[in-house]
Amino acid sequence: MTKITNDSLSSEVSTTEEVMSRRNFFRKAATYSASAVVATSVLNASGDHAPSGHDGHIKANPEDDLNILEEKPWSLEFGAPVTADLYGMPSPYEHNVTRRTTPILSSGNMRASIAVTPIQDACGIITPNGLFFNRHHGGTPTIDPNQHRLMIHGLVEKPIVLTMDELKKYPNVSRVHFLECPANGGPEWRGPQFNSIQFAKGFMSCAEWTGVYIKDILRDLGLKPEAQWMLAEGIDNSHMGRTIPVDKVLDDAMIVWGQNGEALRPEQGYPIRIVVPGWEANLCVKWLCRLEFASEPFYAKEETSKYTALKNTGKAIQHFYANEVNSVITSPCPEKPWKDLKKGDMVEIEGLAWSGMGTITDVDISLDGGDNWEKASLKGLVLEKAWTRFSYMYKYEGKPLLLSTRATDDAGHTQPTVKEERAAVGVESVYHRNGIHTWEVSAKGDVTNVQILS
Repeated sequence: MTKITNDSLSSEVSTTEEVMSRRNFFRKAATYSASAVVATSVLNASGDHAPSGHDGHIKANPEDDLNILEEKPWSLEFGAPVTADLYGMPSPYEHNVTRRTTPILSSGNMRASIAVTPIQDACGIITPNGLFFNRHHGGTPTIDPNQHRLMIHGLVEKPIVLTMDELKKYPNVSRVHFLECPANGGPEWRGPQFNSIQFAKGFMSCAEWTGVYIKDILRDLGLKPEAQWMLAEGIDNSHMGRTIPVDKVLDDAMIVWGQNGEALRPEQGYPIRIVVPGWEANLCVKWLCRLEFASEPFYAKEETSKYTALKNTGKAIQHFYANEVNSVITSPCPEKPWKDLKKGDMVEIEGLAWSGMGTITDVDISLDGGDNWEKASLKGLVLEKAWTRFSYMYKYEGKPLLLSTRATDDAGHTQPTVKEERAAVGVESVYHRNGIHTWEVSAKGDVTNVQILS
């Protein structure tokens, strides 16, 4: 019996009657379910198939589950008013889903460091702004957008200084693209270092970006014929700068102020940053204050002493920008092992594929470390230079596996094996590693980061 009093708006529930009523309901439901199982078994005997994942057994008895039978405190009292959080926050029960850091990946302090994305917890292809991969070279500045200016000069006909309001008068576009640090997977260059997908492959994220194509601004300013390179410089403490070829600038490079439907977060470059779709995220300069056009590259610190790819001879390859085709299984993984599975259960193997050179067309999956391959299914949106989800349904057998994936894009690029990659770039190159990744799954469902070298 439920009693409601107007003065207190409190609820008093008769637990005994409520539980008995619910138990009677679930007894009837269990009887119906048992009949359905018998019917399904008959269908299977005639050659038809039960729904995917159905092994012909009732998994649990609802009558014994107090979480079903009993009312919970949150159903007996008012929740928080709509004014409680005027900027919505995640549930406190999701407190483990955060960016993470480690001193191993820092430069002596956390102002020049990395915070990696929990891709094992990602849904779909869009990374929430609060979890987006974060790389700093001098800490996060707090910038007043009313005082911020963007200067565009050098080999242009009409140099200009723009306020944020003036910049936003240009027609804006929105595009979904991933950003990936060229050191994503870099800790693996000599062998697996982290038994964690977040630290091994979490140097990337994917978002919808809103801003203006740089080429649309240059139509107004006029680019001189001898202009072949553009320097993008930030106004943070490090004055981070990178050189970008003009061909790419005139293709799809953007100045953005929006990310996933809101203003950039401070750690993502507020009020504006560069996005260079598909190319290494170090080019996507944050807290953008200056674009300078020139006939020669600028050879900034971050493209000479850092962010150069090594060949197997030890010599560096400069101006090596595009992120290669890549993929990784996100479930299972060390953070998300297979638990409580029984032989015969159907389980989804799921992951992410991406390419800075085009659109993902195929993902192959291997259960034995690359000896045999089968096609996975692409699911959800499949966009150019964006994360792509893939899926493979597996009938669990309780035996050890070596789970590997290889992706192919519409430009015809396919991931190399680790052995093929090492033959090309050796073992000393930290950047642009896209060799086939493998998880070892034990008979108990535990997952370990391994490399297949044969």
